[in-house]
Order: sequence, then C-alpha cells, then structure tokens
Amino acid sequence: MNFEFTEEQKTMIAVGKDFAEKEIRPTQEEDEKEHRFRKDIVKKMAELGFFGCVIPEKYGGNETGHMCAALLCEEIGRVSASMTLPFNCQAWGPALAILNFGTEEQKEKYIPPLVNADMLGAFAITEPNSGSDVAGMGMTATETDDGFVLNGTKMWISNIQVADLSLVYAYTDKSKKHKGISCFVVDNLKTTPGITTVPIETKLGLFCAPTGEISFEDVKIPKSALLGERGQGFKICMTQLDQTRLGCAARGVGITRACHEESIKYALERTQFGVPIFSFQMIQEQIAEMYVEYEAARLLVLKAAFEKDQGNLSNTLSTSTAKYNAAETAVRASNAAMKVLGSYSYSSEYPVERYFRDAKSLQAVEGTSNIQKVIIARNVIK
Repeated sequence: MNFEFTEEQKTMIAVGKDFAEKEIRPTQEEDEKEHRFRKDIVKKMAELGFFGCVIPEKYGGNETGHMCAALLCEEIGRVSASMTLPFNCQAWGPALAILNFGTEEQKEKYIPPLVNADMLGAFAITEPNSGSDVAGMGMTATETDDGFVLNGTKMWISNIQVADLSLVYAYTDKSKKHKGISCFVVDNLKTTPGITTVPIETKLGLFCAPTGEISFEDVKIPKSALLGERGQGFKICMTQLDQTRLGCAARGVGITRACHEESIKYALERTQFGVPIFSFQMIQEQIAEMYVEYEAARLLVLKAAFEKDQGNLSNTLSTSTAKYNAAETAVRASNAAMKVLGSYSYSSEYPVERYFRDAKSLQAVEGTSNIQKVIIARNVIK
C-alpha cells in the first residue's frame, strides 16, 4: 500500500494547519470562555474550500475528496474541536445528503450556499426521548394538499439556533415503523412561523459550537421540501450518518494529537528532582501510548476516507470502526495528558482540560460508542 499523500493532500494539510494556527488559535481560549460561535471563521473556512472537498465543482465544490476533508478536519480539531462541527453541518451532513438524494432543483438551490457558508446548515434527528433508537422518534409530518405540516421537537442539534436550513426527519406514516420516516429540507428556520429554537448552554464541552433544541408547532412546508421519496428517510439518515461519523472520527484524531503534543511540550519543560519529567519512564510510557494510539486511529480514519473516495460511501463497518476507535482514543489520550500535566491539567490556563471535555462528546454524538459496537458486531457477523 502507498502511504504517501498526494501533492494536493499535502497542500491541504499545510493550508489547514496554517489556518488553525493563525485564524483560530489566537482567540480560541477567549472564545471558549465566552462560548462564542465564530461565523466569520466558518466563512473563511468556506472561502478556502474546506466544505467543498466532497462536493462536485458543478455545485461549488472542489472534489478533492473525503481524504482531504478528513485531513483538514484533523488539523482544525487539533486546535479547536468546536470548529470541526461545520464540516458535518455544512458538507458531510446536509450538502452531501442533498447531493445523493435531492432533485436537481434542490441541489442547485441549497448545495452552493452550504459549501460557501452563505447558509449555515444543521440536521435534526435526535429528540428528547429518542437518540440511539432513531425509529423511536415522535415527530410527525402530516401531508396536506399543498405540502406537509411538521409537529414535534428535536434535541441536542448542532448549529440549530444559528442555522438557516436543516434536514429534518419525521414520520409520514407511523404504521410502517422505520419505513414510514421521511426527510425534509427545511429552510428559513429563523423566520418560518411555528419554529422555535432554544440554545443549550449547560454543556460539558464544545463551547464554541452551538447546540440547541428546535420545536415545530403546525409548521407548514411545501411538497418540494421532501428529500428523496416519502418513506426513504431512514435510509437517508443512515447514509448521512455514514458520512458525518467520519467527521467525528477525524475530530477525535485531532484531539488525540493535541493531547500528545501538549504532553510532550509540558514534559520537556517541567522539572522534578532536578530533571525534566520526560526523563521518567512512566511519563515516557504515557506519551508513547498516546502516539501509538494516535497513529492507529488516524490510519482507521484514512482507510474509511479512502474507501469513500473510491466510491464506497456505504462503508459502514470501516466508518463505525474509525468513529468508535477515535472517540475512545481521544478520551484515553486526554485522560493520560491530564496525568502528565498533573494539577495544571485541571486549570483552564492549559488546554488539556478542554481536550478532556471535548473528547467526551465523541462517545455520544452521531451514535454512541455502545451503538458503534453494535453496528460493528452486526457487520462483522455479515
């Protein structure tokens, strides 16, 4: 196997690293303290083509591929896990789902503004009483002569209070169970009557990534809002998750790398008993384990991305394996980094406590770690 990156991929890595260092890092800690979402940074990311990697040039993309998107996501995640969320909310989520299932009219209307961040996107699956059990959702879309009427509430939705449009999953026929779920592209979220969004401020981490609740009360949408066919929503949802989970995995790799680098930096500077603590074998063991697990997690992410670039977007086993492993690796790495830094890791003056908080989210979002193990086991048996 050839493990050498192409010149294009090397360039994207360099651009991503440079952007993260110059545009995100200088204000990152202040933004974290203020829980500040930086729409201006999202727009700059779009201008550099970050959200166009998996989108054809016809719709404003650059077609550099899932590999480039994952590499960019890692570079951004190394500095700010929060700022990797737009990769899913713009590209791997709504834009790619519309590309795969939408009409030509929907593609032309929505994909370009998602790619260039003129519109901020979201996707609404989780509800207050249904998370891992997607088919357990209670939201409904009742068909009328001229459209659909949405009723229900979605919870823990990334970007929702700042989004302009969202994919919304709802039952059009509950008697058919999961085959009765449909997907809708709902735009004008901020002005449509009956839509209410409430931010969720009581989060452990990802402070610069908006998360909220959205409620629909007799919200009228046109028939043209239906994405794909009626009753195809569950398929669209699972296909979409096979893409956004790659983004989560790349985020985990970025966090793990940040933990490793911060641990090395501290271990070389901090002295005890007259020598840098890097001299102690237990510290070396922790740093070595972080490095090995980072390399393994990264390879799993790149494998899944490579398969997608070969046309296999439904590589569920590889994607869930990468997502599960990266999530658990990020948590272990952040925990190890806290041990290396000792008491200082508990202070917000150092970024390690943020890495720990942000890493924990990966065990829940886009399908919990337990659900990933169920998916992996079922696919292995197949």
